[in-house]
Amino acid sequence: MAFGRRRQAEEPAEGPVSADEQVETAVDDEAPAEAASADGPWDSEESYPEMQRLDFGSMLVPVAPGLGFQVNFEATEVDEEGNPLDARPVAVLVQYGESAMQLQVFAAPKRTGIWEDVRAETAKDITEEAGGQTQEGEGPFGPELLAMVPAPLTEEVLAEMPDEIREQIPAEFVEQGWAPQIIRFLGVDGPRWFLQAVVQGAAIEDEEQWQVLEDVLRGTVVVRGDAPMPPRELLELKIPAEFSEATPEDEEENAETFNPFERGPEITEVR
Repeated sequence: MAFGRRRQAEEPAEGPVSADEQVETAVDDEAPAEAASADGPWDSEESYPEMQRLDFGSMLVPVAPGLGFQVNFEATEVDEEGNPLDARPVAVLVQYGESAMQLQVFAAPKRTGIWEDVRAETAKDITEEAGGQTQEGEGPFGPELLAMVPAPLTEEVLAEMPDEIREQIPAEFVEQGWAPQIIRFLGVDGPRWFLQAVVQGAAIEDEEQWQVLEDVLRGTVVVRGDAPMPPRELLELKIPAEFSEATPEDEEENAETFNPFERGPEITEVR
């Protein structure tokens, strides 16, 4: 595999190197990082196809009919009772039909990818800590991970499910209080960044819904920036201007979707 049209980052100028730069370039003497496809996701420093995208700061995410967007937040300050007082955006959730895809982008070394290590660590966490099962395979972006984890099936969860989905759940799962949940992990190593996509819902088996999400992932542009960062540190996200420009009617309709302290679907994050 090769980066195709991806442009390698500029070599550092001679002179003193900061501690952060030492962290970032500690393994730069190895071979350049590789990407699974020359058709996207894209780096902002290369030529990429023009299309309507939402600007999340470190990610430009394509917009298409039927897509919904949610920003997941992580508390950065809590009160004495543990209630969040402040938070930062950590992930973008793309929703389509009965499917969801979480996107996160991280700093990575200039010349080596981290998806292989992240994939192995994710599989270990799922099998040893979550009591699930994993299987590696090849997908449109290269190696990926398919996981099956036990998900709680409480009365509240059942009540929120659409009737057509709830009726398909075997009675023994309802009696046991849990059901197997399939999660698909995809990763793309770029120049000094790593983009992870985690897919849940109907798109695991529904090709039409998956194709929509695949097009979103393939059309995403990563804006890495020049600042040195330790590998695996989240790149900064911001709220698109379109969110703040919503009308009062839109804000009322999307109040739950954009509540900064409400978690989206439970999706594993890279630590």
